[in-house]
Amino acid sequence: MSSLFNILPPDHDNFQFERKLHRRGYTCVAGTDEVGRGPLAGPVVAACVSLPPECDPSPFVDSKNTTHQQRLKLACLIHENGAAIGIGVVSHKRIDDINILQASLLAMKLAVYHHTATALRPDYLLVDGKFEVPLQIAQQAIIKGESYSGSIAAASIIAKLYRDALMNTLHQKYPRYGFCHNKGYATRFHRRAIAEHGPCPVHRLSFKGVREFVL
Repeated sequence: MSSLFNILPPDHDNFQFERKLHRRGYTCVAGTDEVGRGPLAGPVVAACVSLPPECDPSPFVDSKNTTHQQRLKLACLIHENGAAIGIGVVSHKRIDDINILQASLLAMKLAVYHHTATALRPDYLLVDGKFEVPLQIAQQAIIKGESYSGSIAAASIIAKLYRDALMNTLHQKYPRYGFCHNKGYATRFHRRAIAEHGPCPVHRLSFKGVREFVL
């Protein structure tokens, strides 16, 4: 789909895309983003968030630029604003089967489905990244979308908190890999643990840094 927008520097109003779409008659504009493309273990998680047109989106920024405590407060604010939220999770096994790009798009697709099951079906999606979600919904892919869209930024916050909680749970089952600290990313400690103990059942066996240690 051709762009409906002129991409502006990220220091602008981060809800102007949503406002333009509402003025054009779209009633449920949602942002979607995924978290967990890079880790060596665990699922990829996406969120789909639609913020009310009258909300103040300015506090919502890219989750990578926030601390855990800040994300917790922002998530409370997202809920307090009455946002509709959907979550999509794609397992490490599915990632190995279809590759991480397709798994990320599938996670966003599932997040939209979950959003639809709990609220209105989005009639326009703002998608973080280069690729659109494989759904018959009007949409716009925006590189570094968290910097331009409060809805996408809100989705990144929700997805990050959800995935971090999943990785904390996995740490209880597989404590030797330090998932509670690294969330599955390839830290020195994590890579050393894989070399010493081999992959655990939630590692992505197709990823470099893991596949070398698969028997």
